[in-house]
Amino acid sequence: MILRRSSPVLFAFSAVAALAGPLPEPVPASAFDPVNMDEAILGQLLFYDPVLSGNKNIACATCHHPDFATSDGVSLGLGEGGVGLGLERRGDPDNMPEHRIPRNSPALFNLGASEFTVLFHDGRIEVDAAMTSGFRTPLDDDMLEGFASLLSAQTMFPVLSPDEMAGQGRENDVAKAVRQGLITGEGGAWDILARRVAALPGYAQRFQAVYDHIDSPDQIAFTDISNAIAVFIAHEWRSDTSIFDAYLRDPKTDYPLDAAKGLDLFYGDAGCSTCHSGPFQTDHKFHAMGAPQLGPGKAAAFETHAHDLGRQGVTGDPADAFAFRTPSLRNVMQTGPWGHAGAHSRIERFLYDHLDPASAAKTYADDTDERRAVRLPPLATDDWREMDDPTARDNILQAALIRAPVGLSSTDIAMLVSFLRTLDDETALNGRLGIPRDVPSGLPVGGAPN
Repeated sequence: MILRRSSPVLFAFSAVAALAGPLPEPVPASAFDPVNMDEAILGQLLFYDPVLSGNKNIACATCHHPDFATSDGVSLGLGEGGVGLGLERRGDPDNMPEHRIPRNSPALFNLGASEFTVLFHDGRIEVDAAMTSGFRTPLDDDMLEGFASLLSAQTMFPVLSPDEMAGQGRENDVAKAVRQGLITGEGGAWDILARRVAALPGYAQRFQAVYDHIDSPDQIAFTDISNAIAVFIAHEWRSDTSIFDAYLRDPKTDYPLDAAKGLDLFYGDAGCSTCHSGPFQTDHKFHAMGAPQLGPGKAAAFETHAHDLGRQGVTGDPADAFAFRTPSLRNVMQTGPWGHAGAHSRIERFLYDHLDPASAAKTYADDTDERRAVRLPPLATDDWREMDDPTARDNILQAALIRAPVGLSSTDIAMLVSFLRTLDDETALNGRLGIPRDVPSGLPVGGAPN
């Protein structure tokens, strides 16, 4: 991805800095662990290699692609059974997806930073010193041995999901193992994937060179695969060299005039920094903000509803209903659609609705409203089932921590957008290692158009 910008009007930002609320400290180098480049390159190959999916047709990069700022460019993606990228992705007529992925694909920027101790929209995995493994996840604690970081642990979920990477029913050996509940141990889903990788000389040699504990290919474990991918993600999409970062490090740095006014709103009267705080514009907490729901919702296999209870699905606490993790805003202008269900395809409309969710919920009842112009690959399904249900809409709204609407003009919104643009980081967006020309499996490089 190559970013091109028009030349902004610049001025010394320090002249208005006093008008804003407290700004975060610059991101310190100590926020990130040192990177073993050989390990990062190994992780790069694995990230783009479809060999880690049940049917060998989907890579991590399919839904986290640099062309879409490490997301997938759509509101809700298509996993197993899909072909193509972004809005060009379609269901394979011979293997149609059963439904969409229920949540918007999150961006991967700065996930290697030490302050990211909770991941996913609902925070279902988090660092927890009380656990033997050091992590709290939906899996048993004794299944987590060997994962070097929380970022490493998060990779275990997509490869086990029938809708994301594993495949359905009995169509491949990984899917069969998942269906039978066989995850760890010989013949489990992770072991099957590890043996696939270990059988490829291009990987076996690299693993033995990178990890001292691996003397032969049969010692390669899924956790080694996961650890390498995590190191790649942490290195490739570290994002701390934006215009905003430059100002934090040197207040004499020139800054676009409209962006400076937007920054003043963000850290001042608009109240954005109440939740979007800290160096990466997130408090890492969970808030019910009345965000609209589309698609299949987050339901268990035996459930038929289309809603998504967010954090409550993890904690079981009704007070957490419809609460979702505050996302970091780094490179946010490039990561749309926005919201946990990708219900907004225009950032300006998202900001209006985010500041006044009560009015937005009422407007979403109108199925002709522009808000429903979302980015969805075609699939024969009722994506608006939840928002067409008055009771469901009201439940989302009533759970929201709604304050008095923040009345901002279109000029104010434009200035906020200008500020958000200064969070773009060309180094991170363009990537450091990039997309490999080929991968050791010999399969098409993941994320390449079909």
